[in-house]
Amino acid sequence: MSLVIKNGTIFTASDTFKADIRAVNGIITEIADKINAEPGDEVIDAAGLEIYPGAIDVHTHLDMPFMGTVTADDFASGTTAAACGGTTSLLDFAIPSKGQPLKEAAAIWHKKAEGRSAIDYGFHIAIVEYNERVASEIPALIEDGITSFKCFFAYKGSLMVNDGEFIEALNLAKKHGALVSIHAENGEMLSYLANKFVSEGKTAPEYHEASHPAIAEGEAVHRGAVLAKMAGVPLYIVHMSCKEALDEIKAALCSRQLIFAETCPQYLVLSNKLYHANGFEAAKWVMSPPLRDGENNDIIWDAIRDGFVKVIATDHCSFNFKGQKETGLSSFAKIPNGGPGIGDRVNLVYSYGVAKNKISKNKFAEVVSANPAKIFGMYPRKGSVAIGADADLTIIDPLKKGEISVKTSHHKVDYNSYEGFALEGMAVMTISRGRLIAKDNKFLGTLDHGKYIKRKKFDPAEWSA
Repeated sequence: MSLVIKNGTIFTASDTFKADIRAVNGIITEIADKINAEPGDEVIDAAGLEIYPGAIDVHTHLDMPFMGTVTADDFASGTTAAACGGTTSLLDFAIPSKGQPLKEAAAIWHKKAEGRSAIDYGFHIAIVEYNERVASEIPALIEDGITSFKCFFAYKGSLMVNDGEFIEALNLAKKHGALVSIHAENGEMLSYLANKFVSEGKTAPEYHEASHPAIAEGEAVHRGAVLAKMAGVPLYIVHMSCKEALDEIKAALCSRQLIFAETCPQYLVLSNKLYHANGFEAAKWVMSPPLRDGENNDIIWDAIRDGFVKVIATDHCSFNFKGQKETGLSSFAKIPNGGPGIGDRVNLVYSYGVAKNKISKNKFAEVVSANPAKIFGMYPRKGSVAIGADADLTIIDPLKKGEISVKTSHHKVDYNSYEGFALEGMAVMTISRGRLIAKDNKFLGTLDHGKYIKRKKFDPAEWSA
């Protein structure tokens, strides 16, 4: 099957040019000023439209058990929403229980995704404990293409690792060619504050924010960076939300340490005002880290523009307000942490970043596609518009306007974190391996289309600090 895209303007992380594209059997085979379509070709006229390398979301939680429940979106609904929102690939977190073999957890996540994913997918795996069994399982996982691990500095008593376990994880990564990421919040501080507020009868959702102060995030980033420096390995910081964390990232970078920072749309366009004006409905935005003040929104946009933040992902972790978030009516500490966003990231970042001149179109391509692919071992097959790459493309109409609403969302969750947000510049076509899988927010694909992405090992030599 051959696809020809004509008359569009292509934006990559480094270049801007007008060209036609031909894809055969899912691979880009030709990029030229003019390509003549042949009989039987599928032709897309992209006049007036912008063509980007397919957007990649490297931080999602689909069909994940957490805090006594399971996320509302599974791979079927989550990847459908992603496709309709312009995303062509994702990396989800496989999270084992303590004592569970990592191989078993990975097999469970493969089963959840296989035949139920509209887009291509891969996995990170969480290390929630360290022992000889865990160490022995790591090499096989890496050979199977799961080349990144996550350690939690938060969620004391369940997911959190101590510094010794984290150091061992770093040494494993260095030995076998993996990249370690951290959820950077000081779990001891969070646990102390949560218990303190509950004991004082302060149980409303607003106390979730109070029990997750920015200083706890800054401390954890600092500690993670220092331990990674000691081990001589790179580090990836997920969902960075505030100046305190950013200052530590800048300090590490300025000392020529290799450290990557990721943020999410919620930390760019939402603020902590939502916790103080909505009663228990504020539970919709209970996530970790919590939303920060509006000043932090601007600080992080500037950090993206200036290259200190390399990736915008979502941390999509959706729970219904009715029946799931409501389990925390008696205490904020019982509210399942997380919110939806997998279908809205591309449109939000374009509308509130590119359209408002906070970042360039090339920077947009860099942080939503190229950098995620490069950091996590998918480049140049993913994250690029080049001959030999997968024909994964996100096509945006810069003039198209719309509004985010749960009514038009493909998420399965019963609310939208960004309800009513106006959009200017929207994904109008999503192409995965040469196949048009979504157009104008309508899903045209199939749930057996998505394939597992076996990722390359992480090579620090490909990056300069």
